[in-house]
Parts: sequence; structure tokens; C-alpha cells
Amino acid sequence: MSFIFEELDCQPSPIGDISLRRRSEPRLNNQIIFEVKLDDEFLMSSLFVEAEKQLSKLGLAALKRNGHRKDLEIVVGGLGLGYTAAEALKDPDIKLMRVIEIMQPVISWHQRSLLPLGDVLATNVRSELVWGDFFTWATATERVDKNQPQKKTHAVLLDIDHSPSHWLNNTNQNFYTEVSLTRLAEKIYSGGVFALWSNELPDEAFSELLSRIFFNCEAHTITFPNPYTGETSSNSVYVATVK
Repeated sequence: MSFIFEELDCQPSPIGDISLRRRSEPRLNNQIIFEVKLDDEFLMSSLFVEAEKQLSKLGLAALKRNGHRKDLEIVVGGLGLGYTAAEALKDPDIKLMRVIEIMQPVISWHQRSLLPLGDVLATNVRSELVWGDFFTWATATERVDKNQPQKKTHAVLLDIDHSPSHWLNNTNQNFYTEVSLTRLAEKIYSGGVFALWSNELPDEAFSELLSRIFFNCEAHTITFPNPYTGETSSNSVYVATVK
């Protein structure tokens, strides 16, 4: 098979030009890989998605251990290539999943079936793709409708920044504080879950911060093979339960 390189899309976004490309990897027998870049920075690759899947698996497993098992409504922060959201949809107990994504081009990739997952997240009746700012929703103090009670969710699965201390956008750092995380916790049912993906190994200081706000916090190290190095690489997933 000859080498393949295609830029499938490139569009402006609120935080830079976002692009999607499809290419073959000669070092891996020309395996087809999808990659996303923000300006000149690599954001994600379809080659490394295990930790993104584990974000859903670990978060939903904790939710069910806490007694929430049926008619679940969850929020996913960040759409990306869609592996976290697609993994969550495998659970038949998910009644509604809202995926909040700030970059409209990313939503359009799913709607246009440009990605390996096709349009499953755009067409599944239990999945709602929302163009908006997750952090604005997560930290809002006022209800959309003041005549209605605050609608809560069972779980929030977040995969936007590289880590709690390495942000996609510098303004995001304001979310990783006691005030903002407390506001998020208020939007989740008691016994519900906040789970967060990080590209870095577990950070003790951030785990301690979560433990001050939530009932408990577990930090999981996710290892997966790295075919480029011939060794394993690691990400982490934090799972915190609401009091």
C-alpha cells in the first residue's frame, strides 16, 4: 500500500485553527491513523485511545457501585475523536448523554462521518452533541430557568485539557480550583461521579483537592502499548464521588 496523507478538514475555532488529518504510518505497516492538531500542536491520535475509553468505563462503574444503575443521564466534556462518548453509549442504562464541545468543526466531523467511529454519536437518539463551553456550564451559578429546579446529572466525564496543570487554553485553569469544582459538584446527584482524563501521571495535590470537595477520589494509572517506543505509555483517570 502506498503512503497516504490527507488533510480532511481545517477550520478556525475560538482557540486556534483545528485540523483533522488521515495518514498511513510506515513504521506500523501503513496502519491508518487519524490525528487532530490545534495550530501546530498535536491534540489526539486514534492510535492512543485506551485511557479515553477507560474514562467512561471507570466513571460508569463507580456510578453503579454507588447505586445509580438505570435511566442515567450524563455529561461528557469534550468530544474529540469520540472514543469516551462512544464507550459510554455501549452501556444500555445510559438514557441521555450530552457531549459539550466548544469547537463546531469537531462536531461537524462526526456529523459528516469523517472519523473512524462514523456518525454514531451524531445519529444515536441517546446522544446529544452540544456546541458550547463546558467550563461555562460547569461553573455557572444561575439556573437557565429560574422557575425550575436545577437539573442535575448522574456523571460528568471530562477530557479537554492535557492535565489539571497543562491547559488547552489558559483560561481553563480557573476550573481546577476549589470554587469551580464545588460548583460542578452541585450539578451532580449525590452518589454521582466526576471523572477526569489526564495525559500525565496522577498528581497528588490535585487528588487532595478533589478529596476536599468530593466524598472520595481514586486516581487510576492507565498503561497501554506504545508501538513507537516498543514500551508502555501512561495516562491517568481521576474518579471522584459526590457527597
